[in-house]
Parts: sequence; structure tokens; C-alpha cells
Amino acid sequence: MPELPEVEALAGYLRQRAVGRRVDRLEIAAISALKTYEPAPTAVAGRAVVDASRHGKFLDVLFEGDLHLVVHLARAGWLHYREAFPATTPLRPGKGPIAVRVRLDDGSGFDLTEAGTQKKLAAYLVTDLAAVPGVAKLGPDALAADLPTFAERLRSRRGQVKGVLTDQAVLSGVGNAYSDEILHSAKLSPFAITDRLTDAQMATLHAATRQVLGDAVERSLGQRAAELKGEKRSGLKVHARTGLPCPVCGDTVREVSFADSSLQYCPTCQTGGKPLADRRLSRLVR
Repeated sequence: MPELPEVEALAGYLRQRAVGRRVDRLEIAAISALKTYEPAPTAVAGRAVVDASRHGKFLDVLFEGDLHLVVHLARAGWLHYREAFPATTPLRPGKGPIAVRVRLDDGSGFDLTEAGTQKKLAAYLVTDLAAVPGVAKLGPDALAADLPTFAERLRSRRGQVKGVLTDQAVLSGVGNAYSDEILHSAKLSPFAITDRLTDAQMATLHAATRQVLGDAVERSLGQRAAELKGEKRSGLKVHARTGLPCPVCGDTVREVSFADSSLQYCPTCQTGGKPLADRRLSRLVR
């Protein structure tokens, strides 16, 4: 799933390539992806792209007249920039992975695509960001929050730190992958309880969050959209590395699996050398 660093980089790429161009047309290929009906997609035609930004894990493309195309890429969504499209014929709804296409006046543009069968990519065309339910509920940005705000937000929701850190209403921008990386950097068990963290542990977690996300943003900015997934994978130390040696201590990276997700961690770095039980309702090491 694209998280804060990748969405920030996609916004940066659009700022470089698309800002100043006018929209030829906005096409919707996956009807279920568009969550709003007013304004209509035709309202975008002829408007210039003014800016591109990020709200948590939401990508926001701003057109003149304060019209926003806000996109949540979900687990399998992505943005593909095209220097030229192969044909000018409209997209056929329901055919292929393309959900939304934005054609620009110089013949370039971008597709929002979604792989797989679980279609959860969501696009909103709005004049008020508060009309996007997910954006309206976002907590402070994880990369921008200072230590007092960070600590207050995490302690406001008692629970396992892995789950609280990825709760977008608590802090926005962190998902499954970077939460694994942050907790590894902070040397914390993913099942440590938020209201039991000491002030020193909270400060370390805050510093790790800024470091991991900041480094990822720095690596990602300037990359083409097609290169970002590979750049993300190259910087991971524990996430999606089950069975491989931890690059810090050499221990084997372990995994805890759930019904529809999993997490990875290093026992030596994070849990005092003790493996976590790999079932949701077990008594877990903290």
C-alpha cells in the first residue's frame, strides 16, 4: 500500500510534470472508484492543474477554481504517468486495471490503476476537502507532529502500538510497512501497549518515526512514479523480509500473520530475543 513517502513523491512528481497544463478530459473507467457525483467529471475539462499535495495517504490534485481530485490508492492502487497515450478513444468502463485517466492538453497525463480483484481505490471530485470522509477524520501528519503532539495522540488511544501507529485518526500517513520499520528502528515490540510506554520510549519512537519517514521521503523525491515501488523495497529492513537476516543484528526476521495482513519484526532488536506467538488471540510478548 502506498504510504506517506510514496504519496508525497507522487505529489512531487505531478507538481513537476503536470502543474500548468490544462485538462483535456477526465475519464472514469471504474464507476465504483468515483465516490462523488457533483461536480461531474466533465467539470474538470479545460481547467489548469494548479498544485498536487498530500493529506496523510491521500493524494490531492488541485485544479483551478478550487476543484480537487482526491485519491486514496488503497492496497493495490498506483499512479502511472504517460508522456503520450496510445489512442484518443475514450476508455471502456470495466476493462482492465485503469480506474481513472486524466488527459492533459500536451497529450500527456496519468492513469490511476488498481491491480487485483478487491477494488478499493477511491476518487473524490470535490470543492471542499471536508467532503472527503477519510480526509476529514485524519489525525496530525506523522512526519510533522512534534513530540508533545505525537505522545498525546498515541496515548489517547490505548492499544498495541503497531495498531495505534497505523490508525489514521490518531496520526496520518503511516501504514503497515513503515510501522514495521519505525518499530524496528525504535527497538519496540509491535505489541507494546501505548499507555505503558515511558517518556523515553515515546521520545525514541517519535525520533524513529521522523527518521524513517524522512529518509524514505528523501530517497523517493525525484524518482519517477514507475521507480518508487522498487525504491521503497530497497530501503526496508524488516517489512516483507521474513526469514532473512536482520541488517542490524543478524537475527532472523520473523512474522506474525493475521486474517488479511501480517507484520514483520526482529526478535533480538525488538522483543528481547523472544519470538511473538503467530496467532491473533495468543498471549503476546510485550
